[in-house]
Amino acid sequence: MTSSIDRAAVLGAGVMGAALAAHLANAGLDVLLLDIVPPEGSGVEGDPASREYRDAFARRGLERALRSRPAAFFTRAAARRVRVGNLEDDLERLRDVDLVIEAVVERLDVKTALFERIAPHLGERTIVATNTSGLSVTAMADAMPEALRPRLLGMHFFNPPRYLHLLELVPHAGTDPGVLEAAREFGETVLGKGVVIARDTPNFIANRIGVFGVMQTIRTMLEDGYTVEEVDALTGPLLGRPKSATFRTADLVGIDVLVHAARTVHDNAPEDEMRDVFEPPEPIRRMLDKGLLGEKSGGGFYRKVRREGGSEILTLDLETLEYRERRKAKFASVEAAKTKDGIGERIRALLGAGDRASAFVWKTLAPMWLYAARRVGEIADDVVSIDRAMRWGFGWRLGPFELWDAVGVEETAERMRDEGLELPPLVAAVLETPQKRFYTESEGTRHFFTGSDRRPVPEDPRAIDLDALRRAGAEVRRNAGASLLDLGDGVLCLEFHSKMNAIGADIISMITAAVRETERNFEALVIANQGRNFSVGANLMLLLLEAQEGNWEEIDLMVRQFQRATQALRYCRKPVVAAPFGMTLGGGCEVVLGAGHAMASAETYIGLVELGVGLVPAGGGCKEMLMRHLEGRPPVEPFDPFPYARAAFETIGMARVATSAAEAREMRLLRRGDGIAMNPDHLVWRAMQMALGMARAGYRPPDPTEPIPVAGESGIAAIRSHLFNLRDGGHISEYDAHLGAQLAHVLCGGSLPAGTEVDEAWLLDLEREVFLRLCGERRTQERMKHMLKTGKPLRN
Repeated sequence: MTSSIDRAAVLGAGVMGAALAAHLANAGLDVLLLDIVPPEGSGVEGDPASREYRDAFARRGLERALRSRPAAFFTRAAARRVRVGNLEDDLERLRDVDLVIEAVVERLDVKTALFERIAPHLGERTIVATNTSGLSVTAMADAMPEALRPRLLGMHFFNPPRYLHLLELVPHAGTDPGVLEAAREFGETVLGKGVVIARDTPNFIANRIGVFGVMQTIRTMLEDGYTVEEVDALTGPLLGRPKSATFRTADLVGIDVLVHAARTVHDNAPEDEMRDVFEPPEPIRRMLDKGLLGEKSGGGFYRKVRREGGSEILTLDLETLEYRERRKAKFASVEAAKTKDGIGERIRALLGAGDRASAFVWKTLAPMWLYAARRVGEIADDVVSIDRAMRWGFGWRLGPFELWDAVGVEETAERMRDEGLELPPLVAAVLETPQKRFYTESEGTRHFFTGSDRRPVPEDPRAIDLDALRRAGAEVRRNAGASLLDLGDGVLCLEFHSKMNAIGADIISMITAAVRETERNFEALVIANQGRNFSVGANLMLLLLEAQEGNWEEIDLMVRQFQRATQALRYCRKPVVAAPFGMTLGGGCEVVLGAGHAMASAETYIGLVELGVGLVPAGGGCKEMLMRHLEGRPPVEPFDPFPYARAAFETIGMARVATSAAEAREMRLLRRGDGIAMNPDHLVWRAMQMALGMARAGYRPPDPTEPIPVAGESGIAAIRSHLFNLRDGGHISEYDAHLGAQLAHVLCGGSLPAGTEVDEAWLLDLEREVFLRLCGERRTQERMKHMLKTGKPLRN
């Protein structure tokens, strides 16, 4: 067994294999991507004896990954870690890798033949993995040399592997426990995955439950006459599932892929009591025959068509297989349920409504619950693994047993009995317990029901749960928008919890309180939360209302307070580490910039986007970006500050948003010394360790008296000239040019001679003055209104 995994090979450069190679490269591994030599008639041009020809399939896979949307690579630079080759000339190169993952066609004979071929060329400690989505790992092991079998296991990634959190590890009976543990640690720490151990059964865990749910949903729709739109309205966020619901998800995955997964269970699990559900119904088979495979074929259950002035989404009529206009689903019970807090309350309200929506939800949820309960001990050891697999692989907010608890096990089980449904032994057993729940909590520890007793839910100590800490009494202070939590070990956490974590007066006041509390009683401060996004920026609605009322003193005070708060973070005597993730925009970005140090989730989408609503960053964002570009400037005389101001202008003026933490480093939104956490579950812990390390190393805040050289009037003139050319060429609007000029005024330090040195207060004053001036302009207010109404920028 290898002690560490630094080099990997991916065999098969199709969509999944190339994307998997990309994510391994994202994680910092050196990757070898191999595919077959193109056979005659494959359409590859050139000399068949040349490496360019022989490596063509692997090279095409790499190029496809570079073009893919959503992006497979964090940055284009990461692709340099991937080398291409072929499965004839490069087998000896496998001897130097620590991990080999096959991602070839989903056929057992093809996979076993590949393993036989590569076996003589592997190192003595190389781990061998199959990315099969449901074939037997045991059958593959049986076809391998005996000495290699202990190093084989399934590593089932979900597509696209960069974005989907789940990794199912599937050992066979002879897999070395050390290999399994190495793969688990590699998956969790290096690749950032949520790892579950699955048993070697058809489709493993997530696809077994998820595909059953989809096929049961389709059958209910066909039997009871629901439309595609009605089903998606009932099986998305209403149930705590993704917005893509059932059929948009199927289109993204591919109808052929869905059918293949269903047939894998149907053909290979003859003892499954619900086997018939996995047989694709006739309309789905007709879709396959007609080539309606989803997004990759141009249409599946939905099709986008271009119309004059835009595009339109059409819906498939499953009787005629013709596309028609979409029909909005209307259920009064659904609208009423949406007013309830919590998924369990919503579903309880819906199930009690007694209408068509209620009937559909019951006829899909009840069988799914019963099916999942019967699979415990067959596909996974416990309910925890199944719940985690569905949350991490299918994006459910609650796994099936967590959801059943939220809705009420006792009440729903009684209804099942009344309808003549047989309860699985696990459900009957849980109803005999005093709690009548699969999960309970005691003294801050969650326990799950095994079927005979309750055991603590296995927890990763690096996965800090802020809500659990709060329940355990760690909250130090709280207001409507934010809280202070004691993380332990002398670290305080500033947590946002306003709507969408938008920054308003509550959060600003708590930032100031956090700095004071940290300096008095703690060693370090971490700014973190576990919402859907770190922060979408300032409370735009409040700002627009104040601007429309002409409350300029209120706006000025608000901006001054935010500037003071971000400056307090910057000059806190104890280290401050921000832990951004997801959308970190506008004011949220300025909080990260103000903190000065960050441990960012790999999937952080961060940027100063204020120009999109007709404003400039005014919480220190302009000042910080200029200073970051000036860091490390060469000690030359005379020094020209204009290139640095221009670089900051390009980032802010284009409202650029980094599409990963790695790209944020390239854009100077993060520093090179800032950390990147591949596993989002480890983000708070990693930020905490970073802050403690700084504290123990004798942290000192930056020097507030450092002078800042500015480009002055000549820099403003140069940027204005560029803006004029862009406007004259029709690339930007007149108001875009006006906003750009205002931004240039700030970043170049105002009407000063080039090379003048100013302090931070000077730049903050310029930010605030321009911000206030723009708030009063009609076209800025129009942009703010449009963003609030549509979520999209207006180019007026």
